[in-house]
Amino acid sequence: MDTGLKEDLNPMLLLLFHLMVWIYTFITFLPYYLFSWVSEPVGGFCGTEEERAKRAKSISVLGCPEGPYRAVSATKRLVTSMHPGVDTLDKLFEYAAMRSPHSKCLGTREVISEEDEHQSNGKVFKKVVLGEYCWRSYKEVHTAAYQLSSGLAALEQQPKNNIAIFCETRAEWFIAAQACFMNNFTLVTLYSTLGGPAIAHGLNETQVTHVITSRELLETKLKAILSEVPRLQHIIVVDDTPTSWPGYPHGITVHNMAAVQKLGAKPENGKLPLPSDIAVIMYTSGSTGIPKGVMISHSNMIAGITGMAERLSYLNETDTYIAYLPLAHVLELTAEHIVVSLGFKIGYSSPQTLVDQSTKIKTGSKGDTSVLQPTVMAAVPEIMDRIYKNVITKVEEMNCVQRTLFILAYNYKLKQLAKGYSTPLCDKLVFRKIRSLLGGQLRVLLSGGAPLSASTQQFMNVCFCCPVGQGYGLTETCGTGTLCEQWDYSTGRVGGPLVCCEIKLRDWVEGGYRSKDKPHPRGEILIGGSNISMGYFKNEAKSQEDFFVDENSQRWFCTGDIGEFHKDGCLKIIDRKKDLVKLQAGEYVSLGKVEAMLKNCPLVDNICAYANSEETYVIGFVVPNQKHLLALADQYSIRGSFEELCNSKAMEELVLKVITGAALAAQLERFEIPRKIRLSPDPWTPETGLVTDAFKLKRRELKTHYQDDIERMYGGK
Repeated sequence: MDTGLKEDLNPMLLLLFHLMVWIYTFITFLPYYLFSWVSEPVGGFCGTEEERAKRAKSISVLGCPEGPYRAVSATKRLVTSMHPGVDTLDKLFEYAAMRSPHSKCLGTREVISEEDEHQSNGKVFKKVVLGEYCWRSYKEVHTAAYQLSSGLAALEQQPKNNIAIFCETRAEWFIAAQACFMNNFTLVTLYSTLGGPAIAHGLNETQVTHVITSRELLETKLKAILSEVPRLQHIIVVDDTPTSWPGYPHGITVHNMAAVQKLGAKPENGKLPLPSDIAVIMYTSGSTGIPKGVMISHSNMIAGITGMAERLSYLNETDTYIAYLPLAHVLELTAEHIVVSLGFKIGYSSPQTLVDQSTKIKTGSKGDTSVLQPTVMAAVPEIMDRIYKNVITKVEEMNCVQRTLFILAYNYKLKQLAKGYSTPLCDKLVFRKIRSLLGGQLRVLLSGGAPLSASTQQFMNVCFCCPVGQGYGLTETCGTGTLCEQWDYSTGRVGGPLVCCEIKLRDWVEGGYRSKDKPHPRGEILIGGSNISMGYFKNEAKSQEDFFVDENSQRWFCTGDIGEFHKDGCLKIIDRKKDLVKLQAGEYVSLGKVEAMLKNCPLVDNICAYANSEETYVIGFVVPNQKHLLALADQYSIRGSFEELCNSKAMEELVLKVITGAALAAQLERFEIPRKIRLSPDPWTPETGLVTDAFKLKRRELKTHYQDDIERMYGGK
C-alpha cells in the first residue's frame, strides 16, 4: 500500500517540523473538539469524516455474495427521477430555467487577440489572449435553445429523425443539444477528433440530413467528405462569421446558427418527447474495436443524472463547473446535465487553454482555470497522471530545505486525511501554489473514463486539497454506476452503487473469478436499472449479447469488467475480460494492470502492454517522458536527439531496466513484466487514432501500428 512520499530527511528539520506540528495540534485541538461537539446534529448520527467513511455504502439485498448490491438508501426501490413529472431532458432544463431564470448558466471567454508564435525549430504555434467569461443566464439559454429548435423544424428536421452534432465542447453544443431534446430530434454525437472516413460512416449509418458543426471543423474536416454523404441537406454552423458560404455542393445549404434561430423566433408547438423516446445515439470510443452507437432514451439519462446528483447533493448554486472534455463522451454530457439539475454554472474551456501553461495560451496571460476558479471539475486519469508527474518532477528539482518541507507536509497530511482530519496550515503554506494550478478553489474533482492509480489519487487528494470522486460507468449505463462519497479518501476503489441502479457479480470461471472468493466476492460486473440504455444502433446481435431483461422486466448490461465488493459495500475494479491474455505456459496476464502499475514510473508517459497467447512473455510499446529520457541518456553519455534516442537499442535496454525495477517494486509477477519494449518518440493523442478521446488505448490500432516491432520483439531480430 502506498503510504506517502519517500523520506530521506535531515534529522534536525524533521525534529523542527514535528515540534511545530505538535504545537499547532495542541493549540487547535480544544477549539476543534468544542466545535465538533456543538455542531453535532441533534436529529441523527453524523459522526466524524473517518466514521462516515467507514459506514456501509451498499448492501446485498438478498444477502448473497454475488448481490445484487444497492445503495443503503435505495434497498427498497431504485430511484428514477429527481422531481415528479420531470421525466425527459427537455423538462429537466425547463425546470432548471424556471427555478433560476436569472442565474448564470453558460460562460465563454472573450477572445482579445490571436497571434502566431515562431519556434526556434521553425514551427509556428497559434497563441491566444483571452479575456473574462461572458455569461448567459438560464432563461437566455432556454430561449436560445427554443428558437434553434423551432428553426430546425422550419428547415424540415423531423421529430424522431436523427440529427448530428459534430463540434468541439462549447456553449453552443449544449444549446444545440437542448434544442434537439425540445422537439424530439434524436441527437447523434460525433467526436471532433474523428477522421474523414469515420465521420462519413457515422453520418451515413444514422442517415442524418442535418448536421451542427463549427466553422473550423467544417473547413478542415467536413467539407472534404460531403460528396460521400448523399443524404446531407443542411449544415448549421455555430459561429457568427462568415455569414455567406459559397462553393458548397448543390443540394447542401450552410446556415449560421443565429440565422436558424431567427427562423424559429415565432412561437410554434413542438413535438414533445416521451420518456421512452431515444434522446441520443452516442458512439462508444472504440477502445476494443469498431465504435458502437448506443441508443440512450430520455428516461435512461434522467435516471443516471438523478443517481449522480443524489451522490453530489452537497454541491449547490454557488458552485462553478469547468467544461473541457468532449461533449460527445458520456462522462461530459452527463456531468453538464448534473450541473444544470443542481442549478450552478458551466464555464467552457479546452485542453489547449485550460491552464496558464496550456499550448494555446500566450506566455504571461491566464488560462481558463485561473480566470474561472472552478469548484468542480471532471478529469480522465491520463490528465491527472500528467499533473502528478509534472509536480513530482518540480519537487525533485527543489533545494534540500524546500523538498524536505514538501515531503514532510505531504506525508503528515496523508496521515491526517486517513483519520478524517483537515490540515488548513499545510494547505495554506505548502499546497496553495499547486492548488492554484487549477484555480485554487476546487472542492471536488470527479474522475472517470478509466481506472485511476492509487498514487495519483492520493497526490490529488493531498495537493489539491479536495476529494477525488472516482466513479465507474460506461456509455451503455449513461456514464453512471458507482461514485465515491465526498468523505471517502480511500484509493483504488470506485464507491458504492448509485441510487438509480444495482450491481451483481457473475462468476467468470475461466479467469478464476467467483462470487464465493475470499476475502472479497469477485466476478464480472453486471449493472441493472433505469439508466441502462436501449441497446446498440443497427446491431441487434451485439445488443442480445451484452444486454438482457430479467424476470422483473429490469434491463441489465454485462460490462466485461471484473470487480470485487469490499465489506463496506464499495466496488473495486480489478480486471477486464478483454485485457486478460493467457500466455503459452498457462499464466494469465492482465494487460491493464501491468500498464496501470508502470505508468507511475516517471520515465513513462504512456505504455501499452501486449501479449500473444502463442508466446511465453509480455512486450510493450512505451512513450517515454522526454525530460527523463534525456537525463538518462546524459547519465550514460549517450548522445542524440529525442527521436534518435527512442530508436537507440542501448536506450531501449536502459529504459527496460528502469521499467523492470519499477515493476518489481510494484510487486508484479515476473511473467507480467515486459521482457522487450519499443520506444515511441510520438505521443499518442486522439488525433493519431491510437487512443480514444478519453485517452483509453485502442489496442487493435496500436497492434497494427507496431506490427513490425511486434514481429521483431517476438522473432528475436
